[in-house]
Amino acid sequence: MSQIKHSESGVTGRGFRLDKVGGKFMGVCSGIANTFGWDVTLVRLGFALGTIFGFGSLLIIYLAIGLIAD
Repeated sequence: MSQIKHSESGVTGRGFRLDKVGGKFMGVCSGIANTFGWDVTLVRLGFALGTIFGFGSLLIIYLAIGLIAD
């Protein structure tokens, strides 16, 4: 079987971590953006839209990630 290199897939080898230095509130969106190599602004926009159209359910998920993750 072939092995997947983490640098090619955009996923870092250390897993998900909150980015409390570069984050605005709890570092959840910034940590997700760092983990997958995405733009943090797009992740924040996705969370904002998901919260609005999901009637606040994504806000609960955001808070849970922020409290559970390192």
